[in-house]
Amino acid sequence: MTQDTTASNKLMDRFDAHHSVWLFGYGSLIFKADFPYLERRPASIRGWARRFWQGSSDHRGTVQAPGRVATIVAQPDALCDGMAYLITPAVFAQLDQREKNGYLRLATNITFDDGSSSEGLVYIAAQDNDAFLGEASELDIARHIARSTGPSGPNRAYLNDLAAALRALGKSDVHVFEIERHLAQIID
Repeated sequence: MTQDTTASNKLMDRFDAHHSVWLFGYGSLIFKADFPYLERRPASIRGWARRFWQGSSDHRGTVQAPGRVATIVAQPDALCDGMAYLITPAVFAQLDQREKNGYLRLATNITFDDGSSSEGLVYIAAQDNDAFLGEASELDIARHIARSTGPSGPNRAYLNDLAAALRALGKSDVHVFEIERHLAQIID
């Protein structure tokens, strides 16, 4: 249920020679930027939908009982809102370690809220990684999140922090907010 992708991510050298590169965050990277960055801007990527379909055995769950965290899945008409960070390639090692459980770097076009855009990168946990849990109803995902906890804390804190961060950005995500609604009913 774990897949260490740090070695694979080192092979993605497309941005290594750049002075700086934009990183798009759609999950915990929105509300927990524990890495150095030069600039931070609200942004989005088109063609991707945020989904709680990735297992977490290293942050929000354990190997025996993985939590559920966000990844993005291809969906032609989707728009995924988040936060973009201008980073130097020196930060890749820290991010690769943080995102090591199934996430791989992918080049993507990032659109900022002012309408400008730039090529950058995003970490994606595709369905062929060992930690991918797959599709489930928002209610089933909420039930799973309610019972999960790991070294980074309760899985519900991740979901609630993400929902709060999206609201602070003035953004909506039906999938996230529906899981949040079910989770509140389960916990209350």
